[in-house]
Amino acid sequence: MMAVAVAVVTVVVPKFIGAVPYTVLTGSMRPALQPGTLAVVEPVDPDQVRIGDVITYQQTPGRPETVTHRVVGVNAHSDGQRTFLTQGDANTAPDPAPVRQVQVRGQVAYTVPWMGYVNSAINTHTRSTAIVVVAVVLIGYGLVLVLTGARNRYHLRRQA
Repeated sequence: MMAVAVAVVTVVVPKFIGAVPYTVLTGSMRPALQPGTLAVVEPVDPDQVRIGDVITYQQTPGRPETVTHRVVGVNAHSDGQRTFLTQGDANTAPDPAPVRQVQVRGQVAYTVPWMGYVNSAINTHTRSTAIVVVAVVLIGYGLVLVLTGARNRYHLRRQA
């Protein structure tokens, strides 16, 4: 049962809310996010990002490498754009370059300790298969509950 719950939290829920799971690889966000933590990042309107939020952003626009750090400053520019000053909780100084809105991938919705290692171990094809397997298991479990309940009601009526 615990495996199903973990699968729901790490595979099904992110798909349902349009989020993307990322694995924390370094200790820059300790103690909040330990290496190996799965950070589920949901899309966010950059205009809604505030100081204290933990965001995931591309290090370089258009490149896949991402960083997950806390927003420690927000700058508004005359053209209406905003940039974010970020810093890892364990780091002694802010990140060197401000984060532009186009770089923001989303805000951390929730985290699951240690599941990042599993996330890193499976690729996109395996992930798609895992989603189908989890869905089938959940549907099967639901059917077992319904059938067990129906059987119990049937036996109770026969005894009465």
